[in-house]
Amino acid sequence: PFVAAGPAGRWAIPEPLALASLRELEAEGTILHGDFRPGRVGREWCDPGVLRTLRKRSLARLRREVEPVDGAACARFLLSWHGIGSDAVGPERLREVLSQLEGLPLPASVYERDVLAARVPGYEPRMLDELCAAGEFTWMGRGALGRDDGRVAFFRRERLPLLAPVATEPPAGEIPAAILGALREKGALFFSDLVGAARAPLREVLDALWDLAWAGFVTNDTFGPVRALAWPRDGRVRPYRGTGSLIPAEAAGRWSLVSTPAATPTERAHALAGSLLERYGVVTRECAATEGLPGGFSSVYPVLKAMEESGRVRRGYFIEGLGGAQFALPGAVDRLRAGREAPRDETAVVLAAIDPANPYGAMLPWPLRVPNGRSTPQRAAGASVALVSGEPVLYLERSGRGLLTFPAAEESAKLELALSALCQSVALSRRRSLTIERIDGEPAAGAAFAPALLGAGFVPGYKGLVLRAGTGGSAPHARRR
Repeated sequence: PFVAAGPAGRWAIPEPLALASLRELEAEGTILHGDFRPGRVGREWCDPGVLRTLRKRSLARLRREVEPVDGAACARFLLSWHGIGSDAVGPERLREVLSQLEGLPLPASVYERDVLAARVPGYEPRMLDELCAAGEFTWMGRGALGRDDGRVAFFRRERLPLLAPVATEPPAGEIPAAILGALREKGALFFSDLVGAARAPLREVLDALWDLAWAGFVTNDTFGPVRALAWPRDGRVRPYRGTGSLIPAEAAGRWSLVSTPAATPTERAHALAGSLLERYGVVTRECAATEGLPGGFSSVYPVLKAMEESGRVRRGYFIEGLGGAQFALPGAVDRLRAGREAPRDETAVVLAAIDPANPYGAMLPWPLRVPNGRSTPQRAAGASVALVSGEPVLYLERSGRGLLTFPAAEESAKLELALSALCQSVALSRRRSLTIERIDGEPAAGAAFAPALLGAGFVPGYKGLVLRAGTGGSAPHARRR
């Protein structure tokens, strides 16, 4: 690249004459005009072939700048990227969290209790209801998980057409059709209005409404009805008698149709790529597989490649053990470098196994200590993993009765920190007790790690080792997030 004064001085011609000739060449397409090098004064000119060569060499140099980090460093990066341990509180912090998790389907039973509470200190359900009622965010069902649970995803309302999946055929039947027809004709309605429109028993209308909700066709003004699905029920089904009848908590509030996506495939691909970068910092083929993207990694690869060519993201081999096609935001690359070495002051964090801040079992394989089919960790709703400086140490099964250990548990200091954090998580979950019946598939009382659990506050019980509320969790530098 050069400025017009270069050829003018070389051939001793007036600069305006050189500039006029350069503009003629630009009009013919044989030369380009722009800002090509940082720190230069004035716009520059360059041959297109030379510019392509410079760009390729610059990208190759950027790819070589970062040596790949190991799995523990990747985990430490994700914990920081997601703000696990952040001191930020209140609705503003919740907005940031929901924006980062936008479009990610997670089981409703753990979304608030394990995922949001890990990121927003002092989280209260009313905070989420207020954001939804104000029209800032909306939730969308992404498939039922049994009778009282299902996957949900949150979206900013203005980005719903860009990120929401395209709905398939609605559930068959007269009642779902009547509900959809009433909502299309009259807009948002209360449950009593839907019962009147369907002209069917309350329980049948409620079941049909939730079939539509889990299929992604209807939503509610707040998250309260989803939350109420987990409440104890008395088993009685009260008939609908019109005004004054008792409306089930899982049907409260106004129901409305989910907006049908209207964006083009290109717009949706760009929005999806941006969402993945915001959520993970480094996007890989494994990320796409974890989220179950329609079309897989290839659906966003062209967008990521174009973003690399424009300088918005970097491509390289950033994380060991993952595919070679890794795209990262520049800020994420810097934070990966900074977290390469484990901190001296180690801390323990307990996360839900399905939390996107936990890379193990998704982006990275579990570092199994006892590789057998009966003791393989799963990213299941209700299961937890204790990490110490990014290394997995303990895995608590969703039933709460089985405990698995990882190679890092061989280090007594890490095991002590992980057990202390696990005990604190039990206390914060308001459980009365936790009974470990199996450790690495063996009876807990005779397992090799039983003394460590006893030292953390567990006591022998009829079925195994029991931790009662109010005991354990005293080790330093342990925290639950």
